[in-house]
Amino acid sequence: MKTATDFTKSRYYWLGLNLASLLLGILISFIISTCVAVVQGHWPSSRSMLISLMFGIIISLCIANSIHIMGLLNKRKTANSWGWFLVVYYGVSLLAMVVGVEFTYLLASWLFDIPFHFFHWADLQFNAIIVLIICTIVYIYFSMKERQQAALQQKEMDIMRMGKLKTEAELAALQSKINPHFLYNALNSIASLIPSNPVKAEEMTVKLSSLFRQSINQEQGYWGTVASELDIVNTYMDIERVRFGERIRFAARAEDGLEAVRVPRFLIQPLVENALKHGLKDVTEGGQLEVQIKRQGERVVITVADNGQPFPDELKAGHGLQSTYDKLQLLYGEDYQISLRNTPHKQLSINIPVDA
Repeated sequence: MKTATDFTKSRYYWLGLNLASLLLGILISFIISTCVAVVQGHWPSSRSMLISLMFGIIISLCIANSIHIMGLLNKRKTANSWGWFLVVYYGVSLLAMVVGVEFTYLLASWLFDIPFHFFHWADLQFNAIIVLIICTIVYIYFSMKERQQAALQQKEMDIMRMGKLKTEAELAALQSKINPHFLYNALNSIASLIPSNPVKAEEMTVKLSSLFRQSINQEQGYWGTVASELDIVNTYMDIERVRFGERIRFAARAEDGLEAVRVPRFLIQPLVENALKHGLKDVTEGGQLEVQIKRQGERVVITVADNGQPFPDELKAGHGLQSTYDKLQLLYGEDYQISLRNTPHKQLSINIPVDA
């Protein structure tokens, strides 16, 4: 469906095309009259020049409008309609030429009181050859231009496809991998539990296995839900709770109604691990680590807060934080924010659009 802007552009294009054809017809008429003058040794009469001028202008306008019709037909043709397209294109062009020639003679007869008879065969033959040549040149030009545009579009599609593949490869590389140090600590904790609490050791082993399975499962793609992310975080916290005991209190919750909202997979767990590794590493008691997910209008805010060491003034992004930046950049472009603050409470917040 065309908008008002489309019609305006179309009208201006048509007016510009006819104005250019008018000037071209005048120029061609002048060139022909000049050539005739050189051959005959004198300028043609004013009547002959005027008739030549009318021929040039009217036939140029007819050809220009047939080209305009070609453009309209070109937008509607399909792969199976090339034959009809060419028939209509050349047919309209020749018909426009016939109308132009006969109208020129009719106008000349009215202006100069010349007897008029319909169907000027010699002029029609001559002008038909010119029209066919010009229309063929125009057709070849438009066909080459269309092929170039198709090739350019194909290249753009290839570039987009390559960009998508590159993004997918980068996301796959950024997909959260279990930190070797975390694995080492978790296995040591399991080993220490086996003699004293084999049931707890078995439970921790199952949770560690579950976390590994979620980490390496590529079939889920790069997106999860708030509910699945909380499940990953809680599984991770359960494992770390065994290691830290009562030194740190863990909590993770989401606002009601956000469970099905899409968020990047393994977005929160590296941040929780980062908080344990840097903020709470020296805490001996009273440590707190909390994850909250809330909705603000059409955006989701994920907050990871702890009461450990404050963020330094010049924070160097480690693997966990840098991978978070990179993942958000690839998935959201510039449509995300990460903020860190130490007052009134130490916390890291991620603000992303709702992607339900």
